[in-house]
Amino acid sequence: MADIQFYKLEAAFTPLQQFDHCAKPGGFIEVALWHNCEGFDVHINSYSEQSFRLTWGEFKALKKLIKELDK
Repeated sequence: MADIQFYKLEAAFTPLQQFDHCAKPGGFIEVALWHNCEGFDVHINSYSEQSFRLTWGEFKALKKLIKELDK
């Protein structure tokens, strides 16, 4: 028989309009940690729906690249 585990999803949610003047009313972003804590899922809903997954290493690399572009 399969070993089934239950857990609560740890996630954070915020409306986008307070961060992005281009966001549509009701737009939001949600980030949910993976159960194994090795990364997270991102779900963005504004003018379109976008979802992607990142490990913490990928996130660190993305932050570094964005910081370089923001100079």
